[in-house]
Amino acid sequence: MNHNKEEFGRTDVEEVKRKNAESGLSYKEILEVLAQTGGHGTATYSNTDVEQVKRSIHSNE
Repeated sequence: MNHNKEEFGRTDVEEVKRKNAESGLSYKEILEVLAQTGGHGTATYSNTDVEQVKRSIHSNE
C-alpha cells in the first residue's frame, strides 16, 4: 500500500483543508462577530475597553 504523507488513512488532508477554507466562518470567527454586534454571552471575544466604559460612566454621574 502506497501512503502519501498528505493522507491519513483514506482521508486526503489537503482536500479537507481546502473544503474547510471554502466553507465560511469558523465557530470562533462567528463568536467574534457576535461579540462585536452585541451577541449574548460573547464578552470574552469582545474588543470593548472595559476601563474606558467605566470612566465614561463615572464621568457622566
